[in-house]
Amino acid sequence: MSRHRTGASRIRQTIGGFVADFVELRQDLHRHPELAFQEQRTSDTIAALLDSWGYAVTRGIGGTGLVATLKRGNGPKRLGIRADMDALPIEEETGLPHASLTAGAMHACGHDGHTAILLAAARYLAEDGRFSGTLNLVFQPAEEIGQGARQMIGDGLFERFPCDAVFGLHNWPGVPAGRFGFVAGPAMASVDWARIRIRGRGGHGAEPHQAVDPVVAAAHVVTGLQTIVSRNAAPLDLAVVTIGSIHGGGAANVIPDTVDLTLTTRAFRPEIRTLLERRIKTIATLQAESFGAIAEIEWKDGFPSVVNHAVETEIARAAAVRALGAAAVEADFAPRTASEDFAFMLEARPGSYLFVGNGDSAPLHSPRYDFNDALIEPAATYWATLAETFLTSPEETHG
Repeated sequence: MSRHRTGASRIRQTIGGFVADFVELRQDLHRHPELAFQEQRTSDTIAALLDSWGYAVTRGIGGTGLVATLKRGNGPKRLGIRADMDALPIEEETGLPHASLTAGAMHACGHDGHTAILLAAARYLAEDGRFSGTLNLVFQPAEEIGQGARQMIGDGLFERFPCDAVFGLHNWPGVPAGRFGFVAGPAMASVDWARIRIRGRGGHGAEPHQAVDPVVAAAHVVTGLQTIVSRNAAPLDLAVVTIGSIHGGGAANVIPDTVDLTLTTRAFRPEIRTLLERRIKTIATLQAESFGAIAEIEWKDGFPSVVNHAVETEIARAAAVRALGAAAVEADFAPRTASEDFAFMLEARPGSYLFVGNGDSAPLHSPRYDFNDALIEPAATYWATLAETFLTSPEETHG
């Protein structure tokens, strides 16, 4: 154990010697956010650094995505570590010196930080890493729209860059800064979306009997949808149905022809995900019909729940203890109901998605959010430790 602690101390000390460069890099990425599949400058910056450190860089995977490979020794194992790169279409309100210079776009989810963390670990592993095997660093576009992981996989990600396991992380506001959270099994929820148009027949507000009022029908649809969670899903199963918008009409004395609803659903289990879709469609259709209206439903599949593999999650947890000590691991870290397209990677390969506390910051997707730069050193130390542990040569294991 003392040998492992010495190794982790060495890693952190080395990364601490150059971490300021990656704080500066993170803030530069923050000033220049790029939306999904537009991450050209970001990809150029990442590729240039990795190439200068001796990685074999392959670009154009899943659009602007790239993979950097470093092979050392004769170890047979292959490790994948993923970071996301894209920003959100949000106008920044932090007022910070490194605030976004791009109108209507900002890194409101910390992908700039995730990228800087993995790059700091990449530099250490290229210059001082002690491992035997193949390291594949995956820089993914378009996580925010749920398309980047699927597109990289469709471009042959794991056929071209085989991985025995793949890992990713996300910062999490409200969790103490630098503390790590691990969840075996479902860790983040699935997500789907729907648009429901209630089509009635407009008329004068003074003569509602001459119309088919879609406002009343929509109100009953909204109320009816609430019973899915309370009466159709088992009490111990996570199920979320949120109607996020309702629009219809423009005057108090005019009954409109249509009312539009938009909604999102979340679940941990695929059976509940299927149940939500089926019941939403049934309730909306029949409730609308009961008022003489019609429900036109457009359903958009999102992505599945992030389901962490038990063995790889324990490997990930043990690496955190090895790197930073037991006190750095949050006990009984709970699953999150937000969603992540890393789910597709975990369907394709064993692995685990973990969390690191961002401290007392604004929430994710807030115009006042900013990534906590103090996380870069411990999180990069974590990635480097995981890589050295996972790719330890047999001689080192038994030495």
